[in-house]
Amino acid sequence: MLPLVAMLMPNWMDPEYLLNWLGDWALWGTAAVVFIECGLLFPILPGDSLLFAVGLFIAHGTIDVPLWLACVILTVAAFLGNVSGYYIGRVLGTTLFKNPNARFLKPRYIEQTHEFFERYGPRALVLARFVPIVRTFITIVAGAGKMDPRKFFLWTGIGAVLWATGITLLGHALGRVKFIHDHLESALILLVLISLIPMAVEYLLAKRRARHTQPPTPPKHAATTNHIND
Repeated sequence: MLPLVAMLMPNWMDPEYLLNWLGDWALWGTAAVVFIECGLLFPILPGDSLLFAVGLFIAHGTIDVPLWLACVILTVAAFLGNVSGYYIGRVLGTTLFKNPNARFLKPRYIEQTHEFFERYGPRALVLARFVPIVRTFITIVAGAGKMDPRKFFLWTGIGAVLWATGITLLGHALGRVKFIHDHLESALILLVLISLIPMAVEYLLAKRRARHTQPPTPPKHAATTNHIND
């Protein structure tokens, strides 16, 4: 990893280190990390970068597993993780997020996620896949809000495919590029930037919709008349 990143980041957050350490269990270890990050209230895990690195390792034969099988396993792990988080939310609500000094279950996390859900509706389950921390807690909010299970399964399934399969395929495609293989750290930074694109697009579209739905400003003379009548 880059020197500064290496100093600030523990080894288990370094996908290259983690996959090499897991050895023959790299794919299943990645599936476990994805499942935990997506549903078991532990947001500080290298989900995006680990999926990308798995695709890259498969491209180079370091992980000897068919690409389609890896995509299926990782997508299922992402889906089941979110389902687990959903039912945790239905049973416990947001009662776990009471201590402002908590290390992981901070009240502000659930507040930010709730605002995210309110803004984007069901498609937030897709967009949130690409937002660290939010992707962990949005299923809790969906469960606590008693979101219709069928609607939840549909949207979270779409998100699981786009996120887990999409990033793994991206890593596999770019893993064949020598520069990417030799500069994995830079590629992971680029991945973070790419993962923000859906959010940026949605933000711009939301602003555009808001401009079109904003009521026209009343003429000044009308405002003055109303004020006098009041």
